[in-house]
Amino acid sequence: MDTLITGARLLDPANNVDIHADVLVSGERIVAIGYNLPFVGNNCIDARDKVLIPGLVDIHVHLREPGREHKETIQSGGRAAAAGGYTAVCAMPNTWPPLDNAEILRYFANKASHAPVRCYPIATITKGQRGQELTPVLDLMAAGAVAFSDDGEPVSEAFVFREALQQSRIHHLPVIAHCEDKRLSAQGVMHEGERSALLSFKGIPAAAEESMVARDLELAKETGGRLHIAHVSTALSIQMIREAKASGIPVTCEVTPHHLLLTDEFVTPTDTNSKMNPPLRTAQDVHALRLALKDKVIDCIATDHAPHHAAEKALPYQDAPFGIVGLETALPLLITHLVNTGVLALPELVQLMSSNPAGILNLPRGEIVPGGLADLTLVDLHGVKTVTPGNFYSLGQNTPFAGLTLWGWPVMTMVNGKIVMRDGVVYE
Repeated sequence: MDTLITGARLLDPANNVDIHADVLVSGERIVAIGYNLPFVGNNCIDARDKVLIPGLVDIHVHLREPGREHKETIQSGGRAAAAGGYTAVCAMPNTWPPLDNAEILRYFANKASHAPVRCYPIATITKGQRGQELTPVLDLMAAGAVAFSDDGEPVSEAFVFREALQQSRIHHLPVIAHCEDKRLSAQGVMHEGERSALLSFKGIPAAAEESMVARDLELAKETGGRLHIAHVSTALSIQMIREAKASGIPVTCEVTPHHLLLTDEFVTPTDTNSKMNPPLRTAQDVHALRLALKDKVIDCIATDHAPHHAAEKALPYQDAPFGIVGLETALPLLITHLVNTGVLALPELVQLMSSNPAGILNLPRGEIVPGGLADLTLVDLHGVKTVTPGNFYSLGQNTPFAGLTLWGWPVMTMVNGKIVMRDGVVYE
């Protein structure tokens, strides 16, 4: 069915598009942009006072399937993504069993074909995420892997990670590094600092991340491999990445909304939704991350969407799992707290959440140009809603942002020219 979107502000920073016009979509593509476009049909969307942007892309989510479907499924995670304005997500491989062979990737692809958004698998770097033996790269690429990561488990053996980077250079797919020295972070539940001491919680020192960032950057320099560093959280990590980029090392990195908005002062023993890995850091770290967004040291924003069952998050702080959900709140959180406060301009945020992440993993991306892929998100910058976890499409309701009133909600998500979400309702 053809769709005519009328009167929107069209914002596509990657193509230098920022105009008010109508958009005609036919099939999978945008076929015309202009005014008073000829249109025969009834699928017309009045988008006056709204912003049409390329579909959001999240390269770091946990969909839990197979094996942990009580937390999330590919279908429920896909619905959450559509509700949040995402047209594509990339699933981390720490499922059960992990995504470490072609057969399990084909299973994932079959399930993903029924999801409302594009769902791409990221395969493990090592068999079973055990950090010892590399997975069969060519087989996994043929089965649809868009990157490799042992996320949740760092590849501690330097010679194994070095070999993975060598393979990434040959095959042109990134290795996504979870930078954590578990000998330093062992048993920690939050950032090590004054707040952890006050709460008598075992801390996770910043050095647990920073030491591995330093190692991985050195290996990327030596091998020329494509390194992507996940969920950067400290000022020193950013400084090292900044210097590495300046020296020509092929590295990209991401940051999460929660690391941009919250500090370790938010942690309380009674709310395990403040427990995440990497942990919430200091105000100085948050400031450094925001500066790095502005000056393009950080390449993209990813949610690290990590749904958990309510009973698991209800455990005592020391025993509860790390992680929060993020797909359904990321865009309004960042518009409210970064764009509306002047930290980022809207085009900068859009690029960090759409074309930039797509480019890192060589994924199709929406473009608001004639012939462009019709993966699009319509946003109401003036729309106001309260975060209500009970209304989430995700099976996980573990968010630290419950009850917040936010501006800038997505009101339509279009994937391949098909509307999959309208006014908060996801179509099956």
